[in-house]
Amino acid sequence: MFVAAAKVGGILANFSYPADFIRENLAIELNVIEAAYRSGVRKLEFLGSSCIYPKLAPQPIKEEYLLTGALEPSNEWYAVAKIAGIKLCQAYHHQYGFNAISLMPTNLYGPCDNFDLDHAHVLPALLRKFHEAHVENRNEVVIWGTGTPRREFLHVDDLAEVALFLMEHYDGPEIINVGSGEDITIAELAKLIQEITGFAGTLRFDTSKPDGTPQKRLDVSRLHALGWRARIPLRDGISSTYDWYRINAETGLVVRRLPNMSDSQLRDVS
Repeated sequence: MFVAAAKVGGILANFSYPADFIRENLAIELNVIEAAYRSGVRKLEFLGSSCIYPKLAPQPIKEEYLLTGALEPSNEWYAVAKIAGIKLCQAYHHQYGFNAISLMPTNLYGPCDNFDLDHAHVLPALLRKFHEAHVENRNEVVIWGTGTPRREFLHVDDLAEVALFLMEHYDGPEIINVGSGEDITIAELAKLIQEITGFAGTLRFDTSKPDGTPQKRLDVSRLHALGWRARIPLRDGISSTYDWYRINAETGLVVRRLPNMSDSQLRDVS
């Protein structure tokens, strides 16, 4: 059984809906993990997130750094909930012998992502910003923060592959980092997306907006030792994601959030 369900979002969403983020994620974990154990599920795989490590964790981030420092304030409610999910898996493993493992994926992207500008993570949000600026012949794209934070990205196809791999080859209660092991600054990411989308204008960094964690790059040596490595290069992955987005934006399948539209309503029309 794979537990990937979660309420997620970028900095703006986390700042705006802290109660929703902690309540909904705790509810998902408590109910699904308990029900899986009681119904006799043979193995459960829970997905955490690299953003729940301490804000100033040494780089690259090793699995044992979890809970060794203060969290990033902009997403601490989400982080607390996801840490609770990991600890719940470990507790069930210890007390009941329940085979529950936990993955710690880095930032994910790919087709069918959330491209809503108020709720999306950085890569899909930038991709949409640059696409719309290109189509509408705008002169500039505004990017939150200084552009200096470094982030690591993994294509969802790689995540699907490694999720299956670990389900078959790993049974320990300790968390496993899942990523490419390589990172890039937000400014470099923006320029890469600018090239891919063909936007010819300028970039402006709004330094009044928060940067978030200065750097997030996972130590994936434990994963490599198990025999798995990421295979999709970042440029190739963004290009294929943009192809998907462009086609679906043109056909109206990528939905813009309307005023007062709830998350459930957005899912219903997506």
